[in-house]
Amino acid sequence: MSYSSLNDFVELLEKKGELVRVKEELDPVLEITAVTDKVSKSPLGGKALFFEKAKGSAYPVLINAFGSYRRMSLSLGVEDLEEHATAIQELLDLKPPKGFMEKIKLLPKLADIAKYPPVEVSKGACQEVVEKDPDLNTLPVLKCWPQDGGRFFTLPLVYTLDPETGIRNIGMYRMQIFDSKTTGMHWQVHHHGAAHHRIAEKMGKRLECAVTLGGDPALTYASTAPLPDGMDELLFAGFLRKKPVELVKCKTVELTVNADADFVLEGYVEPGERRMEGPFGDHTGYYSLAEPYPVFHVTCITHRKDAIYPATIVGKPPMEDDYMGKATERLFLPIIQKVLPEVVDLDLPFDGIFHNLAIVSIKKQYPLHARKVMFALWGLGQMMLNKVMVIVDEDTNVHDYNQVLWRVGNCMDAKRDVFITEGPLDVLDHTSPQWGWGGKMGIDGTRKWKEEGFDREWPDELWMDPKVEEKVKPILQKYGFLK
Repeated sequence: MSYSSLNDFVELLEKKGELVRVKEELDPVLEITAVTDKVSKSPLGGKALFFEKAKGSAYPVLINAFGSYRRMSLSLGVEDLEEHATAIQELLDLKPPKGFMEKIKLLPKLADIAKYPPVEVSKGACQEVVEKDPDLNTLPVLKCWPQDGGRFFTLPLVYTLDPETGIRNIGMYRMQIFDSKTTGMHWQVHHHGAAHHRIAEKMGKRLECAVTLGGDPALTYASTAPLPDGMDELLFAGFLRKKPVELVKCKTVELTVNADADFVLEGYVEPGERRMEGPFGDHTGYYSLAEPYPVFHVTCITHRKDAIYPATIVGKPPMEDDYMGKATERLFLPIIQKVLPEVVDLDLPFDGIFHNLAIVSIKKQYPLHARKVMFALWGLGQMMLNKVMVIVDEDTNVHDYNQVLWRVGNCMDAKRDVFITEGPLDVLDHTSPQWGWGGKMGIDGTRKWKEEGFDREWPDELWMDPKVEEKVKPILQKYGFLK
């Protein structure tokens, strides 16, 4: 299913018992996030929060809307994220038809895919109100943590076009409010928005930008997804929601944006202009330090009459962004498997903050196969930012951390099976001696073969005889030991 507005999603969450309305007035400076931090760390992610009264603003605030497995699935219109993963797998498995009948069978799938590209419409709800003299201070923008450099947009969808090719990108980059008409634009060096800006600066050109807030949550998620180069986030969102994203032309810049958005900030970034941005309490659980970043100048604000301000807070896990990361883990596993078919499963633990730790199970087929997978994944998209990669055999459940630790502890020799190298790291990583790159560690937790130089006998694991287990089952049931 798809949502025609963020209001639709709020109504569904409330109907499903997944949302709490907070009627007391709270300050966007620290108070809203102090509540949200505690709720997001509740069992199973707590509830989505709808703050009806944000001090100093006429707009309500929605936060923690993605902050559970249940809500993350609902945001993408499914009961379980594996539904989308299966659909992606089926799409990737499409093969050229060999005969007439195979072509006939393929037609419905091709027709379905053709429904997804975005379509431009003449008007959208995002432009019901036009503010030609924009004032960012009217929005309930959050200051999340005490040492933050100011108030930050934390869930913005930033639209840019490649100045050379015209290819669109939509990314999510935090934006610190500097004054009523300017913000920072936290374009990290590894992301496409930063690439567009670098090209524009070399050309000496102003880069037009548009920022949307709200609308169908499928597009909000799509803006965070590590899509392959050249793949349109709008097409991916259309695929997820099984309906094209409708676009409307901006008022002051030559861009089109999602027509169902709650707010649209239009503007530009000048070449060569920088301003100190930060500190910011980040998803690492530490503050990222103040650094110079480009400046976004706002030329116009438009919004819905019933606009909701969407936001998130990041920090020490578990938090809302962890569940968005889990969606990426499940939805992009089929793409990884298309490149590396030996990969069985993948887990990115919450406490590994997405990129710091990855656990991968493989069908081991030859000596040092685990090391080959490490190098391949470190060269694949945003997996390049990974710091520690653990490889285990296919019979290990990567989502059972107790089993993973037991297997690794029993299959790893520290001297032989730990591999240290260097490569790109997240620019927010404060541990590396250099900015943006540093050490990586690979751990081979697979069983060792003689072909890998292991000459000793590998022992069998402990298992109880299934016949004996079945025989004593009534005893376990009688005394309440089986649940």
